[in-house]
Amino acid sequence: MPIKGKQLIQVLEAFAPPSLAVEKDRIGLQVGNPDSEVTGVLVTLDVNEDVVEEAIRQKANWIIAHHAVIFQPLKALRSDQPAGRLFHKLLKHDMNVYIAHTNLDAAAGGVNDVMAEKLGLGAVDVLIGYREDKLKKLVVFVPESHHEAVLDAICEAGAGWIGNYSHCSFQVEGTGTFMPREGTNPYIGQRGTLEWVNERRIETVVPESKLAQVLAAMLDAHPYEEVAYDVYPLELQGKKQGYGRIGELPATLTLRDFAVQVKQAYGVEGLRVVGDLDHKVKRVALVGGSGSRHIEDAKRAGADVYITGDVDFHTAQDALAMGLSIIDPGHHVEHHVVPRVCDVLKRGLGEQVPIMASTVNTNPFRFL
Repeated sequence: MPIKGKQLIQVLEAFAPPSLAVEKDRIGLQVGNPDSEVTGVLVTLDVNEDVVEEAIRQKANWIIAHHAVIFQPLKALRSDQPAGRLFHKLLKHDMNVYIAHTNLDAAAGGVNDVMAEKLGLGAVDVLIGYREDKLKKLVVFVPESHHEAVLDAICEAGAGWIGNYSHCSFQVEGTGTFMPREGTNPYIGQRGTLEWVNERRIETVVPESKLAQVLAAMLDAHPYEEVAYDVYPLELQGKKQGYGRIGELPATLTLRDFAVQVKQAYGVEGLRVVGDLDHKVKRVALVGGSGSRHIEDAKRAGADVYITGDVDFHTAQDALAMGLSIIDPGHHVEHHVVPRVCDVLKRGLGEQVPIMASTVNTNPFRFL
């Protein structure tokens, strides 16, 4: 059965929910039709003409990008100018372009987590928190024959986590009653007859960001035509969400040695460093992309060194004065999230459509 754009978007948004995006960020479907069939997906950091040509060659009609293809309001669409030429090509070839930006930065396993993983950081936490993933209590009533299947389905979808413990639930045995009426197709019982069934009441916690996918998994695994369940708000504090990460190196290094490690981990030709190269660093803050405005957040979090791109001259001076070292590997290191997004889509869509990582280098900077 063909996969539609809506299914592709659903898989991606389960990983990087739009609710994680900062206010007024340009995310979502910017070009195309969500009902169009997906013949292939190309994942990239940026969308330019070379990327579109690559998608055409690979017979991919969906492009998933991190940076918006429409960021500033368009004043004209002239095919004799760069921006107009790009959109003319996208529309001519029925291309669809979906953007996951700050929601992908903040997502668990997204841009900033990938950057932290590549450096081997431990005890990682959110650097700039601006949202709380509220907790819900899910209660569902399941016949004895299916309680394990339903529990496994909802927990695999994201329910039942307390700290590093998964599949956390509380269950009570009881008796459920129901009478199938005209027009029903009951899994158990006969129309017009009151049924008494041995059932389990399963209670578990669900982060609000995963509630939709947990409910979908529950309904899919449950044998009943009509599922009895409740969702309650909880006063418990949810997980802090936001972009940037703060963590610790396995061992203390000099700024010089750590800068070399960053260069190798991110595969960059060069980087800029602010601070005493013999200074010892252990606690590391990072923000993928352009994070100059967060040097004070990094300092307050106790960072010895802050990794981000696009650091300007005066910000570098301010960081030096406050005793915070900076490593600037460039904005383009965010491209390391591309394989992660490909993996997410492959898991969610299976092998029905080809999922490809772009091979076009969209970094405008070169080192000589």
